[in-house]
Amino acid sequence: MQKTKQPKAVVLLSGGLDSATTLAIAKDQGFEVFAMSFNYGQRQSVELESARNLVKAFEVREHRVVDIDLRAFGGSALTADIDVPKSRDEAEMTAEIPVTYVPARNTIFLSYALAWSEVLEAKDIFIGVNALDYSGYPDCRPEFIAAYTKTANLALAATVDGGQPLRVHTPLIHLKKSEIIHRGTRLGVDYSLTHSCYDPIDGLACGACDSCILRRRGFLEAELEDTTRYHPSVKH
Repeated sequence: MQKTKQPKAVVLLSGGLDSATTLAIAKDQGFEVFAMSFNYGQRQSVELESARNLVKAFEVREHRVVDIDLRAFGGSALTADIDVPKSRDEAEMTAEIPVTYVPARNTIFLSYALAWSEVLEAKDIFIGVNALDYSGYPDCRPEFIAAYTKTANLALAATVDGGQPLRVHTPLIHLKKSEIIHRGTRLGVDYSLTHSCYDPIDGLACGACDSCILRRRGFLEAELEDTTRYHPSVKH
């Protein structure tokens, strides 16, 4: 009996907790995964090493690290000399669009994934956006993903010729951080391999940026061990 060919999927992989879980979900759903990461001038470039470790752990078919320079535009604490907010409560985090928002980042990342998917003849893209914990980011909303998917399908040669439309999967978009952690744990994600911190100290988590706070709270609510590699100066 001939073995059924695995469908291909491009997974956007930052090296963080959410993208690692998304990678595990794509693998669990039977996709042959092609992972794409970006060296875009971010201050937390240590996350790229995490992405490489995750690719090895999940035996990903191919991993591309794309070099682009979003520091050329700045406008974000991740790509310019702007202080990363620290020790904020939830009300402060959601009061306005955070300064850690990188203008057009997900639009750009999805467009690169779209280009590679077209070459691979893949009909599926996975992205680990979340509309709950990162509600201040406009490009993490379901409305954006739906609009982008519609636009992408208007641009693809295959769909113009009547082929199967592209699907953009957002399996985490409505999940709490604790729910994401539970799901990833069930799928075998080793979260010690991931890196989420916006302002790492010597490559280790600062424990005080928005991302570190949300991550730590997620492990507490999930009642699971937090295996994050924090800098020795961080108080637990």
